[in-house]
Amino acid sequence: MSIKAEEISALIKKQIESYQSEMKVSDVGTVIQIGDGIARAHGLDNVMAGELVEFSNGVMGMAQNLEENNVGIVILGPYKDIREGDEVRRTGRIMEVPVGDELIGRVVNSLGQPVDGLGPISTTKTRPIESNAPGVMDRKSVHEPLQTGIKAIDALVPIGRGQRELIIGDRQTGKTSVAIDTILNQKDQDMVCIYVAIGQKESTVRNAVETLRKHGALEYTIVVTASASQPAPMLFLAPYAGVTMGEEFMHNGKHVLVVYDDLSKQAAAYRELSLLLRRPPGREAFPGDVFYLHSRLLERAAKLSDAKGGGSITALPFVETQAGDISAYIPTNVISITDGQIFLQSDLFFSGVRPAINAGLSVSRVGGSAQIKAMKKVSGTLRLDLAAYRELEAFAQFGSDLDKATKAKLDRGARTVEVLKQDLNKPLKVEKQVMILYSLTKGHLDDIPVTDIRRFEDEFLSWLDRNHTELLDQIRTTKGLPEDEAMAAAINEFKKTFAKSE
Repeated sequence: MSIKAEEISALIKKQIESYQSEMKVSDVGTVIQIGDGIARAHGLDNVMAGELVEFSNGVMGMAQNLEENNVGIVILGPYKDIREGDEVRRTGRIMEVPVGDELIGRVVNSLGQPVDGLGPISTTKTRPIESNAPGVMDRKSVHEPLQTGIKAIDALVPIGRGQRELIIGDRQTGKTSVAIDTILNQKDQDMVCIYVAIGQKESTVRNAVETLRKHGALEYTIVVTASASQPAPMLFLAPYAGVTMGEEFMHNGKHVLVVYDDLSKQAAAYRELSLLLRRPPGREAFPGDVFYLHSRLLERAAKLSDAKGGGSITALPFVETQAGDISAYIPTNVISITDGQIFLQSDLFFSGVRPAINAGLSVSRVGGSAQIKAMKKVSGTLRLDLAAYRELEAFAQFGSDLDKATKAKLDRGARTVEVLKQDLNKPLKVEKQVMILYSLTKGHLDDIPVTDIRRFEDEFLSWLDRNHTELLDQIRTTKGLPEDEAMAAAINEFKKTFAKSE
């Protein structure tokens, strides 16, 4: 059987046509040391800071220390199977997380992978977790209120869209409750909420997710969790992952609320990482760049100018204090970066004043520009009333014969404290807050016994819903106060029925 020459040439031509030359150049290094979630690799000469690298067993890492003859890599996952001598290769990608609407309603880890058992997240968009904060000219002054639904905050330390308001206090003083209530109050406010849980117990995160689900708030919320059992790099990355997901919405002209619960645990995780990477320690063994750790995160919260779409990210960072010491290293750092702080005091919490907000130490550096006109009018004297009450309270314990003016101040103060108390997971719409605070500041509650104030408030607000919705609608739509006569008439009309039910 003879082979024809033309057949061979046709075959060779076909092979040449279908031949594709592929040349792959991959930068590969070798693990020279491994332990405590940190690997040192030799040979990755061109690796970038913050670049993702892949170990031979598929676990990812992030290049952190770029030294002369080796690279310090933090391992983002289990590191027990990685051995000295293993291969590690560059991916050419800077650390990034998936972003987009598909993440809303889901619980994800610091890498954007779902951990809620609801299947994969079908988004193709990603963003690098480190990005520049908006510049001076891209920003606009904070001028729209972010209603938390908590009377003590909306009246005394108002928060605006694009603000960074620190929530600070000892453990178990109700910090997380403030955040959850604020998220619940964003229903129908055209707001995307991102709750970042750092170093918490998984059961605690589960409870928070169930609370959000029960109140229908998960429909506009993303939960990013790096629980206490996760390796330190995951805790360090979680806040950056959260704000990156928020930036996608902000740059599309939407409003975002990001809660970091809490940054003390992130700082501790970063300290652990830095010490393992042999970086020199500074005050309290934190590395020298621990301020930059938080400043580059919180500066990404902004109210964008109209030319940039007018979107915003509002940040509520949490910091846990030890025995109320707000002059410690991390608290003072974060206080200096943020636009005010809400201080929660354990003494107030245990005496039944909840939320336990210390009005004297709490401040909002945005102030009245984050309040509607009606709220500005009714809350003007509140802080002074409270301050006078706290001062006189100490004297009143010693003397029983008080003059009329002092007694009136004490009575008004006691009623103010009662009005500012609020139950858990029951945020109040701003128009209802204005009505009850108006009743308080104009003296309509002075003849109601202090023990009945909370009952008065509940019954008054539900009575308004049934009989005087026009007053509530007017505050909501015009943002101003209705006529004094109309307000006083409604309050007096209700007081007649309230007195009978005592």
